[in-house]
Amino acid sequence: MHEDMERVLIAEDEIARRVRELGAEISRDYAGKELLVVGILKGAVIFMADLVRCLNIPVRLDFMAVSSYGASSESSGVVRILKDLEQNIEGLDVLIVEDIVDTGLTLNYLRENLLTRGPASLKICTLLDKPSRRKVDVQVDYNGFVIPDEFVVGYGLDYNGRYRHLRDILILKRQVYSGKEQRENCS
Repeated sequence: MHEDMERVLIAEDEIARRVRELGAEISRDYAGKELLVVGILKGAVIFMADLVRCLNIPVRLDFMAVSSYGASSESSGVVRILKDLEQNIEGLDVLIVEDIVDTGLTLNYLRENLLTRGPASLKICTLLDKPSRRKVDVQVDYNGFVIPDEFVVGYGLDYNGRYRHLRDILILKRQVYSGKEQRENCS
């Protein structure tokens, strides 16, 4: 285990099993349809790549990048779209894929924004959910794991751009991020 980590929260094999289950569930729900999967950069990339390989329906991919944290460790509540979708989603079945739902502010904004664009349907899939930090209620249709209020990294989640490549989801030691203002793995 990496020296900056307190412990493994969710092991690689458990993640892989749950992603396969989510893929099967989404495939059942969208049987006979084509799905546009929208990954939220950068944290959801690894999860999204594994998830779409578990789908057995026609899939198209697009990406968005958003920010609500800036240089602070707490969400400002103001969400900025840094990279928008490249295609029109009107009349399409859309699935937002996110790495983690924390306060819910970012995901709620994204959901409301995309609904104004007229998709046939819009659902949300997240790898991790931290309901104890929720500030706004946001409906998650497909959820990998509910986790405690810990600072997690790995499997796409980062701290200051580091640790995304780790195969497990791990709890970062408090001394690594305490006293620092940058907190990038919350949505």
